[in-house]
Amino acid sequence: MSFGPTLETSRLILRPPIQDDFAAFAAFGADEEVTRHLGGAASPHASWRAMATVAGSWALMGFGMFSVIEKASGDWIGRLGPWFPGGPEGGWPGTEVGWGLVRAAQGKGYAVEGARAAIDWAFDHLGWSEVIHCIAKANTPSIAVARRLGSYVMHEDVMLPAPIGVAIDVYGQARDDWRARVSSPAP
Repeated sequence: MSFGPTLETSRLILRPPIQDDFAAFAAFGADEEVTRHLGGAASPHASWRAMATVAGSWALMGFGMFSVIEKASGDWIGRLGPWFPGGPEGGWPGTEVGWGLVRAAQGKGYAVEGARAAIDWAFDHLGWSEVIHCIAKANTPSIAVARRLGSYVMHEDVMLPAPIGVAIDVYGQARDDWRARVSSPAP
């Protein structure tokens, strides 16, 4: 059962999570290197709760992180997409498109490719006027992704709400800036 759309890029399928994703989601959550800037390694139980939270966001809010499926292999390689836990009352710094990929999928441009599709969907279907990315200062690969997307530092040292409770920088951009850049031909 799926609660939302399926988006496709040239190399990826983005769809809401399903129970069959759990083994890969749990392996992702257990990888200390991959989760270093995402709250740290998690037990299988904590990973199931995280996946259920993402699925619940789709059911409650009509959006959430997508499961990222690599077309060539059919493998689950991460989660990525719109995120705004609790909406305006939830204490999150704004309407986010975030990403997290398994180690083997990093450095291949998948985060940028998937985030572009998710940002377009958030602006077109959710009516968001702005998209942000919550990134730890030391997370240089995610900072590079945000910059490739055209995002810039909007706010520094923002404390995420409990139970996360870590300081991040907020990268982002307005819908009009995104649209102007995406509709302009590359030099």
